[in-house]
Amino acid sequence: MLEFIVVFVVWAVGHSLTADGRVKTAVRARIGERAYTGLYRLGYNLFSLLSIVPVLLVLAWRVPDTVLWRMPAPYAWLAMVVQLLGFAGLLAALLQTDVWEFVGLRQAVNYWRGAAHLLPPPRLVTTGMYALVRHPLYFFSLLILWPAPVLTLQTLIFNLMATLYLWAGSRVEERRLTAVFGTEYEAYRQDVPGLLPMRGWKRVNH
Repeated sequence: MLEFIVVFVVWAVGHSLTADGRVKTAVRARIGERAYTGLYRLGYNLFSLLSIVPVLLVLAWRVPDTVLWRMPAPYAWLAMVVQLLGFAGLLAALLQTDVWEFVGLRQAVNYWRGAAHLLPPPRLVTTGMYALVRHPLYFFSLLILWPAPVLTLQTLIFNLMATLYLWAGSRVEERRLTAVFGTEYEAYRQDVPGLLPMRGWKRVNH
């Protein structure tokens, strides 16, 4: 179990460093503004995807697959419904943004085509799922992770570490968005909760 925690922390630190503004500034200075805008996001996502593989392998090999609980029906069905809602909410939140820009493909394609403008000006999304919480991708990920009909020790350890990482990631994202949007984001932050929808339900349909 200790091996997994160590590997996960190393992955999380590496993932966070590549998202850190100071690292981005250094990379931008090294490769130039155009190459940074066109390629960094895609490279960041590919690094995150490939580097999580050894973490999952260590989880499977070194953490016992002991069953901690198994929900009986109908509670198991209810848990699966909540998870499906999590998937639906995650998809809806993704579709509110430019998915191709989110994964980095749009700017990479524009870069290789030699387009004059790689990305449109940034815009702050505050409607739909983003009126429920400021970080709907993280919130709905938690809805997928935790209502597990069958919870094993592997699942519990992974969920705890992932939850901690999502919380930390939301803090980093807050600083980035404040730097980009300034007072507009501060006003949005005052009106809408961050990670859990404790208030602001009335804005969902606005």
